[in-house]
Amino acid sequence: MTTGEPLRVALAGLGTVGGGVIKLLDANAELIARRAGRRIEVAAVSARDRTKDRGVDLSRFAWVDDTASLAQADGVDVVVELIGGADGPALTLARATLGAGKGLVTANKAMLAHHGLELAGAAEAKAAPLKFEAAVAGGVPVVKGLREGAAANAIGRVYGVLNGTCNFILSTMEATGRGFADVLAEAQALGFAEADPSFDIDGVDAAHKLSILAALAFGTQPAFADVEAEGIRAVLAADIAEAAALGYRVRLLGLAEAGPGGLFQRVHPHLVPADHPLAHVTGSLNAVVAEGNFVGRLFFQGAGAGEGPTASAVVADLIDIARGEYGAPFAMPVAALTQERKAASGDRRGRAYLRFAVEDRVGVLAEIAAAMRDAGVSIESLIQRGASADGSVLVAIVTHEVAERSVAAALEKLRGSQSLTGRPLWMPLLG
Repeated sequence: MTTGEPLRVALAGLGTVGGGVIKLLDANAELIARRAGRRIEVAAVSARDRTKDRGVDLSRFAWVDDTASLAQADGVDVVVELIGGADGPALTLARATLGAGKGLVTANKAMLAHHGLELAGAAEAKAAPLKFEAAVAGGVPVVKGLREGAAANAIGRVYGVLNGTCNFILSTMEATGRGFADVLAEAQALGFAEADPSFDIDGVDAAHKLSILAALAFGTQPAFADVEAEGIRAVLAADIAEAAALGYRVRLLGLAEAGPGGLFQRVHPHLVPADHPLAHVTGSLNAVVAEGNFVGRLFFQGAGAGEGPTASAVVADLIDIARGEYGAPFAMPVAALTQERKAASGDRRGRAYLRFAVEDRVGVLAEIAAAMRDAGVSIESLIQRGASADGSVLVAIVTHEVAERSVAAALEKLRGSQSLTGRPLWMPLLG
Protein backbone atom coordinates (compact mmCIF):
# COMPACT_ATOMS: atom_id res chain seq x y z
CA MET A 1 0.00 0.00 0.00
CA THR A 2 1.37 3.42 -0.96
CA THR A 3 0.21 6.74 0.42
CA GLY A 4 1.04 10.39 0.02
CA GLU A 5 3.27 12.26 -2.36
CA PRO A 6 6.19 10.50 -4.05
CA LEU A 7 9.74 11.12 -2.88
CA ARG A 8 11.27 13.23 -5.64
CA VAL A 9 14.95 12.65 -6.29
CA ALA A 10 17.64 14.56 -8.21
CA LEU A 11 20.63 12.57 -9.46
CA ALA A 12 24.01 14.30 -9.75
CA GLY A 13 26.37 12.10 -11.73
CA LEU A 14 25.25 9.60 -14.34
CA GLY A 15 28.15 7.20 -14.49
CA THR A 16 27.90 3.49 -13.80
CA VAL A 17 26.18 3.92 -10.45
CA GLY A 18 23.88 6.76 -11.52
CA GLY A 19 22.63 4.74 -14.46
CA GLY A 20 22.23 1.76 -12.14
CA VAL A 21 20.04 3.76 -9.75
CA ILE A 22 17.66 4.66 -12.58
CA LYS A 23 17.55 1.06 -13.81
CA LEU A 24 16.85 -0.24 -10.31
CA LEU A 25 14.10 2.29 -9.63
CA ASP A 26 12.51 1.33 -12.95
CA ALA A 27 12.85 -2.45 -12.55
CA ASN A 28 11.63 -2.66 -8.95
CA ALA A 29 9.31 0.35 -8.88
CA GLU A 30 6.27 -1.43 -7.43
CA LEU A 31 8.24 -3.40 -4.85
CA ILE A 32 10.13 -0.27 -3.76
CA ALA A 33 6.88 1.72 -3.46
CA ARG A 34 5.34 -0.97 -1.26
CA ARG A 35 8.38 -1.08 0.98
CA ALA A 36 8.82 2.68 1.15
CA GLY A 37 5.12 3.45 1.58
CA ARG A 38 5.23 5.81 -1.40
CA ARG A 39 6.76 5.99 -4.83
CA ILE A 40 10.34 7.11 -5.36
CA GLU A 41 10.71 9.06 -8.58
CA VAL A 42 13.64 10.71 -10.33
CA ALA A 43 12.71 14.32 -11.05
CA ALA A 44 15.97 15.80 -12.34
CA VAL A 45 19.43 14.71 -13.44
CA SER A 46 22.77 16.38 -14.02
CA ALA A 47 26.08 15.27 -15.51
CA ARG A 48 28.96 16.67 -17.54
CA ASP A 49 27.97 15.17 -20.89
CA ARG A 50 24.35 15.45 -21.94
CA THR A 51 24.82 13.49 -25.17
CA LYS A 52 26.41 10.32 -23.79
CA ASP A 53 24.41 7.11 -24.18
CA ARG A 54 23.96 5.64 -20.70
CA GLY A 55 21.60 2.84 -21.62
CA VAL A 56 18.60 4.49 -19.94
CA ASP A 57 15.96 6.92 -21.16
CA LEU A 58 16.80 10.34 -19.70
CA SER A 59 14.26 12.31 -21.75
CA ARG A 60 11.61 11.93 -19.04
CA PHE A 61 13.71 13.81 -16.49
CA ALA A 62 14.54 17.50 -16.23
CA TRP A 63 18.16 18.04 -17.26
CA VAL A 64 20.11 20.54 -15.16
CA ASP A 65 23.45 21.78 -16.51
CA ASP A 66 24.52 23.51 -13.29
CA THR A 67 24.82 20.62 -10.85
CA ALA A 68 24.91 22.88 -7.80
CA SER A 69 21.48 24.26 -8.68
CA LEU A 70 19.91 20.88 -7.94
CA ALA A 71 19.97 21.89 -4.30
CA GLN A 72 17.52 24.70 -5.02
CA ALA A 73 15.41 22.94 -7.64
CA ASP A 74 11.66 22.96 -7.12
CA GLY A 75 10.05 19.58 -6.77
CA VAL A 76 13.18 17.89 -5.40
CA ASP A 77 13.21 16.36 -1.91
CA VAL A 78 16.51 14.47 -1.97
CA VAL A 79 19.73 14.90 -3.93
CA VAL A 80 21.82 11.82 -4.73
CA GLU A 81 25.47 12.83 -5.14
CA LEU A 82 27.43 10.42 -7.35
CA ILE A 83 30.04 12.84 -8.69
CA GLY A 84 32.94 11.74 -6.50
CA GLY A 85 35.97 13.58 -5.17
CA ALA A 86 36.65 14.92 -1.70
CA ASP A 87 36.13 18.54 -2.70
CA GLY A 88 35.05 20.47 -5.79
CA PRO A 89 31.52 20.14 -7.24
CA ALA A 90 30.58 17.23 -4.98
CA LEU A 91 31.28 19.14 -1.77
CA THR A 92 29.66 22.31 -3.12
CA LEU A 93 26.51 20.37 -3.93
CA ALA A 94 26.49 18.55 -0.59
CA ARG A 95 26.79 21.78 1.37
CA ALA A 96 24.10 23.49 -0.69
CA THR A 97 21.71 20.54 -0.44
CA LEU A 98 21.92 20.23 3.32
CA GLY A 99 21.90 23.99 3.71
CA ALA A 100 18.58 24.05 1.86
CA GLY A 101 17.20 21.46 4.27
CA LYS A 102 16.99 18.72 1.67
CA GLY A 103 18.11 15.15 2.07
CA LEU A 104 21.47 14.02 0.73
CA VAL A 105 22.42 10.48 -0.28
CA THR A 106 26.02 9.97 -1.32
CA ALA A 107 28.42 7.20 -2.26
CA ASN A 108 31.38 9.53 -1.81
CA LYS A 109 33.72 8.04 0.79
CA ALA A 110 36.49 10.57 0.14
CA MET A 111 34.18 13.51 0.82
CA LEU A 112 32.84 11.91 4.00
CA ALA A 113 36.33 11.00 5.23
CA HIS A 114 37.51 14.59 4.85
CA HIS A 115 34.30 16.56 5.53
CA GLY A 116 31.93 14.12 7.22
CA LEU A 117 31.82 15.97 10.54
CA GLU A 118 30.95 19.26 8.85
CA LEU A 119 28.25 17.67 6.70
CA ALA A 120 26.77 15.81 9.66
CA GLY A 121 26.55 19.10 11.53
CA ALA A 122 24.84 20.76 8.58
CA ALA A 123 22.33 17.92 8.35
CA GLU A 124 21.64 18.10 12.07
CA ALA A 125 21.13 21.86 11.97
CA LYS A 126 18.43 21.53 9.30
CA ALA A 127 16.99 18.19 10.51
CA ALA A 128 17.81 16.85 7.04
CA PRO A 129 18.78 13.26 6.29
CA LEU A 130 22.37 12.45 5.34
CA LYS A 131 22.77 8.83 4.22
CA PHE A 132 25.84 7.06 2.84
CA GLU A 133 25.41 3.29 2.84
CA ALA A 134 27.02 3.06 -0.62
CA ALA A 135 30.18 4.85 0.53
CA VAL A 136 31.57 1.79 2.32
CA ALA A 137 31.65 -1.73 0.82
CA GLY A 138 29.18 -1.02 -1.98
CA GLY A 139 26.10 -3.17 -1.59
CA VAL A 140 27.12 -4.62 1.79
CA PRO A 141 24.85 -3.09 4.49
CA VAL A 142 27.64 -2.53 6.97
CA VAL A 143 26.84 1.15 7.68
CA LYS A 144 23.27 0.25 8.65
CA GLY A 145 24.56 -2.79 10.52
CA LEU A 146 26.84 -0.68 12.72
CA ARG A 147 24.55 2.34 13.05
CA GLU A 148 21.40 0.35 13.82
CA GLY A 149 21.82 -3.40 14.21
CA ALA A 150 24.79 -3.19 16.59
CA ALA A 151 23.78 0.10 18.22
CA ALA A 152 23.44 -1.44 21.69
CA ASN A 153 26.96 -2.87 21.67
CA ALA A 154 30.33 -1.51 22.60
CA ILE A 155 32.47 -2.39 19.58
CA GLY A 156 35.92 -3.69 20.42
CA ARG A 157 37.35 -3.40 16.94
CA VAL A 158 36.23 -3.22 13.34
CA TYR A 159 38.31 -4.50 10.46
CA GLY A 160 38.07 -6.02 7.04
CA VAL A 161 38.79 -6.21 3.34
CA LEU A 162 37.74 -2.76 2.16
CA ASN A 163 39.13 -2.53 -1.37
CA GLY A 164 38.06 -4.92 -4.11
CA THR A 165 40.92 -4.04 -6.46
CA CYS A 166 43.58 -5.04 -3.93
CA ASN A 167 41.67 -8.14 -2.95
CA PHE A 168 41.36 -9.23 -6.57
CA ILE A 169 45.11 -8.76 -7.06
CA LEU A 170 46.15 -10.58 -3.89
CA SER A 171 43.73 -13.50 -4.27
CA THR A 172 44.68 -13.91 -7.94
CA MET A 173 48.38 -13.92 -7.04
CA GLU A 174 47.52 -16.54 -4.42
CA ALA A 175 45.62 -18.74 -6.88
CA THR A 176 48.06 -18.46 -9.80
CA GLY A 177 51.50 -17.73 -8.34
CA ARG A 178 51.87 -14.75 -10.68
CA GLY A 179 53.58 -11.49 -9.75
CA PHE A 180 52.00 -8.20 -8.67
CA ALA A 181 52.65 -6.22 -11.88
CA ASP A 182 51.22 -8.96 -14.09
CA VAL A 183 48.02 -9.32 -12.07
CA LEU A 184 47.60 -5.54 -11.78
CA ALA A 185 47.65 -5.31 -15.58
CA GLU A 186 44.96 -7.99 -15.73
CA ALA A 187 42.85 -6.10 -13.17
CA GLN A 188 43.10 -2.96 -15.30
CA ALA A 189 42.11 -4.88 -18.44
CA LEU A 190 39.07 -6.31 -16.63
CA GLY A 191 38.02 -2.92 -15.25
CA PHE A 192 38.77 -3.81 -11.61
CA ALA A 193 41.58 -1.23 -11.47
CA GLU A 194 41.84 2.30 -12.83
CA ALA A 195 44.46 3.38 -15.36
CA ASP A 196 46.09 5.14 -12.39
CA PRO A 197 45.49 2.61 -9.60
CA SER A 198 47.33 4.54 -6.88
CA PHE A 199 44.29 5.29 -4.68
CA ASP A 200 43.50 1.59 -4.55
CA ILE A 201 46.86 -0.16 -4.37
CA ASP A 202 48.40 2.41 -2.00
CA GLY A 203 45.58 1.96 0.52
CA VAL A 204 44.00 5.43 0.27
CA ASP A 205 40.55 4.19 -0.78
CA ALA A 206 40.49 1.68 2.08
CA ALA A 207 41.66 4.40 4.49
CA HIS A 208 38.72 6.61 3.50
CA LYS A 209 36.31 3.79 4.25
CA LEU A 210 38.03 2.83 7.48
CA SER A 211 37.73 6.35 8.89
CA ILE A 212 33.96 6.22 8.29
CA LEU A 213 33.62 2.78 9.87
CA ALA A 214 35.65 3.87 12.90
CA ALA A 215 33.42 6.88 13.48
CA LEU A 216 30.32 4.69 13.35
CA ALA A 217 31.80 1.92 15.50
CA PHE A 218 33.32 4.04 18.25
CA GLY A 219 31.27 7.24 18.30
CA THR A 220 34.26 9.35 17.29
CA GLN A 221 34.73 12.20 14.87
CA PRO A 222 35.94 11.00 11.46
CA ALA A 223 39.74 11.29 11.53
CA PHE A 224 41.10 10.34 8.14
CA ALA A 225 44.37 12.19 8.81
CA ASP A 226 45.10 9.71 11.62
CA VAL A 227 44.80 6.60 9.43
CA GLU A 228 48.17 4.98 8.69
CA ALA A 229 48.07 3.53 5.18
CA GLU A 230 50.39 1.07 3.45
CA GLY A 231 49.36 -0.58 0.20
CA ILE A 232 50.29 -3.77 -1.59
CA ARG A 233 52.95 -2.66 -4.11
CA ALA A 234 55.75 -4.41 -2.21
CA VAL A 235 54.01 -7.78 -1.81
CA LEU A 236 55.72 -10.50 -3.84
CA ALA A 237 54.36 -13.80 -5.06
CA ALA A 238 57.01 -15.34 -2.78
CA ASP A 239 55.43 -13.63 0.26
CA ILE A 240 52.06 -15.12 -0.59
CA ALA A 241 53.64 -18.56 -1.00
CA GLU A 242 55.45 -18.26 2.33
CA ALA A 243 52.23 -17.17 4.03
CA ALA A 244 50.42 -20.20 2.62
CA ALA A 245 53.16 -22.52 3.87
CA LEU A 246 52.69 -21.04 7.33
CA GLY A 247 48.89 -21.44 7.22
CA TYR A 248 48.01 -17.85 6.33
CA ARG A 249 46.73 -15.81 3.42
CA VAL A 250 47.73 -12.24 2.60
CA ARG A 251 44.94 -9.66 2.65
CA LEU A 252 44.97 -5.86 2.70
CA LEU A 253 43.02 -5.04 5.85
CA GLY A 254 41.73 -1.84 7.33
CA LEU A 255 41.64 -2.15 11.12
CA ALA A 256 40.39 0.27 13.76
CA GLU A 257 40.44 -0.23 17.50
CA ALA A 258 39.73 2.12 20.39
CA GLY A 259 41.55 1.75 23.69
CA PRO A 260 43.10 3.62 26.60
CA GLY A 261 45.88 4.86 24.33
CA GLY A 262 43.48 6.42 21.84
CA LEU A 263 42.04 5.42 18.49
CA PHE A 264 44.17 3.19 16.29
CA GLN A 265 43.40 3.17 12.55
CA ARG A 266 45.57 1.46 9.98
CA VAL A 267 45.39 0.00 6.47
CA HIS A 268 48.15 -2.54 5.86
CA PRO A 269 48.71 -5.97 4.31
CA HIS A 270 48.21 -8.68 6.95
CA LEU A 271 48.76 -12.40 7.25
CA VAL A 272 45.28 -13.75 7.98
CA PRO A 273 44.88 -17.25 9.46
CA ALA A 274 43.51 -19.66 6.86
CA ASP A 275 40.58 -20.56 9.13
CA HIS A 276 39.47 -16.92 9.55
CA PRO A 277 36.45 -15.84 7.43
CA LEU A 278 38.46 -13.02 5.84
CA ALA A 279 40.93 -15.54 4.42
CA HIS A 280 38.13 -16.85 2.21
CA VAL A 281 37.12 -13.47 0.80
CA THR A 282 38.40 -13.62 -2.76
CA GLY A 283 38.14 -11.68 -6.00
CA SER A 284 36.70 -8.19 -5.79
CA LEU A 285 34.50 -8.88 -2.76
CA ASN A 286 34.55 -6.74 0.37
CA ALA A 287 34.03 -7.97 3.92
CA VAL A 288 33.86 -6.30 7.32
CA VAL A 289 34.11 -7.81 10.80
CA ALA A 290 32.79 -5.98 13.86
CA GLU A 291 33.27 -7.39 17.35
CA GLY A 292 30.59 -6.36 19.83
CA ASN A 293 30.68 -6.99 23.57
CA PHE A 294 27.24 -8.64 23.59
CA VAL A 295 26.53 -9.65 20.00
CA GLY A 296 29.97 -11.16 19.42
CA ARG A 297 31.53 -11.28 15.96
CA LEU A 298 29.47 -9.84 13.10
CA PHE A 299 30.57 -10.62 9.56
CA PHE A 300 29.40 -8.65 6.53
CA GLN A 301 30.40 -9.76 3.03
CA GLY A 302 29.40 -8.92 -0.51
CA ALA A 303 30.18 -7.01 -3.68
CA GLY A 304 32.03 -3.84 -2.79
CA ALA A 305 31.52 -1.98 -6.06
CA GLY A 306 29.73 -2.15 -9.39
CA GLU A 307 26.53 -0.85 -10.88
CA GLY A 308 24.04 -3.18 -9.20
CA PRO A 309 25.43 -3.46 -5.66
CA THR A 310 26.19 0.24 -5.26
CA ALA A 311 22.86 1.30 -6.76
CA SER A 312 21.16 -1.11 -4.36
CA ALA A 313 22.75 0.66 -1.39
CA VAL A 314 21.78 4.10 -2.74
CA VAL A 315 18.15 3.10 -3.24
CA ALA A 316 18.04 1.47 0.20
CA ASP A 317 18.95 4.88 1.65
CA LEU A 318 16.20 6.50 -0.41
CA ILE A 319 13.69 3.98 0.95
CA ASP A 320 14.71 4.88 4.50
CA ILE A 321 14.21 8.56 3.76
CA ALA A 322 10.83 7.90 2.14
CA ARG A 323 9.76 6.10 5.31
CA GLY A 324 11.06 8.91 7.49
CA GLU A 325 13.54 6.51 9.08
CA TYR A 326 16.81 8.29 9.56
CA GLY A 327 18.80 9.56 12.49
CA ALA A 328 22.21 11.04 13.16
CA PRO A 329 24.54 10.29 10.23
CA PHE A 330 27.27 8.86 12.48
CA ALA A 331 24.82 7.12 14.84
CA MET A 332 24.80 9.87 17.47
CA PRO A 333 24.53 13.68 17.55
CA VAL A 334 27.59 15.59 16.42
CA ALA A 335 28.13 17.00 19.92
CA ALA A 336 28.36 13.44 21.27
CA LEU A 337 31.10 12.37 18.84
CA THR A 338 34.40 12.37 20.70
CA GLN A 339 37.72 13.58 19.34
CA GLU A 340 40.12 10.78 20.19
CA ARG A 341 43.87 11.11 20.08
CA LYS A 342 45.78 8.93 17.66
CA ALA A 343 47.02 5.75 19.31
CA ALA A 344 50.73 5.05 18.93
CA SER A 345 51.24 2.05 16.67
CA GLY A 346 54.50 1.24 18.43
CA ASP A 347 52.55 0.21 21.53
CA ARG A 348 50.71 -2.55 19.68
CA ARG A 349 51.84 -6.08 20.32
CA GLY A 350 51.56 -9.07 18.06
CA ARG A 351 53.42 -11.47 15.82
CA ALA A 352 54.94 -10.21 12.59
CA TYR A 353 56.14 -11.48 9.24
CA LEU A 354 59.38 -9.95 7.97
CA ARG A 355 60.85 -10.56 4.53
CA PHE A 356 64.35 -9.55 3.43
CA ALA A 357 66.01 -9.73 0.01
CA VAL A 358 69.70 -10.23 0.76
CA GLU A 359 73.06 -11.01 -0.83
CA ASP A 360 73.82 -14.71 -1.07
CA ARG A 361 76.91 -14.74 1.14
CA VAL A 362 78.16 -15.88 4.51
CA GLY A 363 77.17 -13.80 7.55
CA VAL A 364 73.92 -12.30 6.28
CA LEU A 365 71.67 -14.36 8.52
CA ALA A 366 73.87 -13.57 11.50
CA GLU A 367 73.56 -9.85 10.77
CA ILE A 368 69.77 -10.05 10.62
CA ALA A 369 69.59 -12.19 13.76
CA ALA A 370 71.83 -9.73 15.61
CA ALA A 371 69.58 -6.80 14.68
CA MET A 372 66.58 -8.73 15.95
CA ARG A 373 68.36 -9.64 19.18
CA ASP A 374 69.53 -6.10 19.87
CA ALA A 375 65.99 -4.75 19.34
CA GLY A 376 64.46 -7.39 21.61
CA VAL A 377 62.66 -9.26 18.83
CA SER A 378 62.37 -13.00 19.39
CA ILE A 379 62.32 -15.12 16.23
CA GLU A 380 59.76 -17.92 16.04
CA SER A 381 60.79 -19.23 12.62
CA LEU A 382 63.23 -18.34 9.85
CA ILE A 383 63.14 -19.60 6.26
CA GLN A 384 65.76 -18.95 3.60
CA ARG A 385 64.95 -19.62 -0.04
CA GLY A 386 67.36 -20.11 -2.93
CA ALA A 387 68.75 -17.34 -5.11
CA SER A 388 66.36 -15.56 -7.47
CA ALA A 389 67.08 -14.38 -11.04
CA ASP A 390 68.91 -11.30 -9.76
CA GLY A 391 71.09 -13.35 -7.42
CA SER A 392 69.38 -12.26 -4.21
CA VAL A 393 68.06 -14.64 -1.57
CA LEU A 394 64.77 -14.23 0.25
CA VAL A 395 64.75 -14.60 4.01
CA ALA A 396 61.37 -14.78 5.76
CA ILE A 397 61.00 -14.44 9.52
CA VAL A 398 58.00 -14.85 11.80
CA THR A 399 58.43 -13.27 15.21
CA HIS A 400 57.01 -14.14 18.57
CA GLU A 401 54.62 -11.58 20.04
CA VAL A 402 56.46 -8.29 20.32
CA ALA A 403 55.81 -4.54 20.45
CA GLU A 404 55.79 -3.00 16.99
CA ARG A 405 58.33 -0.39 18.06
CA SER A 406 60.82 -3.21 18.62
CA VAL A 407 60.27 -4.51 15.08
CA ALA A 408 60.72 -0.97 13.76
CA ALA A 409 63.95 -0.65 15.76
CA ALA A 410 65.30 -3.89 14.27
CA LEU A 411 64.53 -2.73 10.74
CA GLU A 412 66.16 0.61 11.48
CA LYS A 413 69.35 -1.18 12.59
CA LEU A 414 69.44 -2.89 9.20
CA ARG A 415 68.81 0.29 7.21
CA GLY A 416 71.67 0.88 4.81
CA SER A 417 73.11 -2.59 5.30
CA GLN A 418 75.17 -3.71 2.31
CA SER A 419 73.72 -7.20 2.79
CA LEU A 420 70.19 -6.10 1.84
CA THR A 421 69.33 -5.77 -1.85
CA GLY A 422 65.90 -4.26 -1.35
CA ARG A 423 63.54 -2.71 1.17
CA PRO A 424 62.35 -5.18 3.85
CA LEU A 425 58.64 -6.00 3.98
CA TRP A 426 56.78 -6.13 7.30
CA MET A 427 53.25 -7.51 7.71
CA PRO A 428 51.44 -8.08 11.01
CA LEU A 429 49.71 -11.38 11.68
CA LEU A 430 46.02 -10.92 12.39
CA GLY A 431 45.47 -11.96 15.99
